[in-house]
Amino acid sequence: MVLYVKPINETHVREPGLVVVDIAAADDATAFAFQQMLAGRWATATAQRTTRDPGQPGVRLRCYLDLRQEPTARS
Repeated sequence: MVLYVKPINETHVREPGLVVVDIAAADDATAFAFQQMLAGRWATATAQRTTRDPGQPGVRLRCYLDLRQEPTARS
């Protein structure tokens, strides 16, 4: 059960193709690795830190993607 999730700001999804991604992971390294994978494919506003919900396992991270741009080729 999630106790608190920040509301999604209308600015972040004002146009088709803009996406808010909430990541839940066991640890910081996993959350940042997933964010980096997304950033390697799409224009991404990345987060610099994770958050923890008191009394809940794991970490959370929110980032913002722009899917309107062509994905980059996977290397």
